[in-house]
Amino acid sequence: MKYCQGTKCHTYRTKDRIRGTKGSKSYQTRRRSSFYYGKNNFCSLNCQNDWINKNIEHALNHFGRITEPNKVLCDQAWYKDCRYLNHSNGRSNYNHYFVNDLLAQRIPITEQQYNDTTYCHDSLVYDKLAKEL
Repeated sequence: MKYCQGTKCHTYRTKDRIRGTKGSKSYQTRRRSSFYYGKNNFCSLNCQNDWINKNIEHALNHFGRITEPNKVLCDQAWYKDCRYLNHSNGRSNYNHYFVNDLLAQRIPITEQQYNDTTYCHDSLVYDKLAKEL
């Protein structure tokens, strides 16, 4: 059993937090075998937010703050996308693409290429080069 890591969990007045015998009861931090928030560390979104509000500055200072913007360059900005066309013959029809918004390009691909998690834009370039040879 794990305890909720929320810094104010014990202050929230709910029946499941009441512990102790008659005359010496108190509100206590929730104890569970599993939690649903914050990678299984918090019993509620309130508890997760309490912890974040208390520790965010320390965490950013410890792990490092971003001091310059992160960038995605044109050749790295490709992603897969699909567009719904219509529904016919009992099937939904889609067009599948590699898309690069920075270059304003959209390249058609097959549904199998779209579903293949290892197939990327670089694969498409290699396929094109192989056909040219």
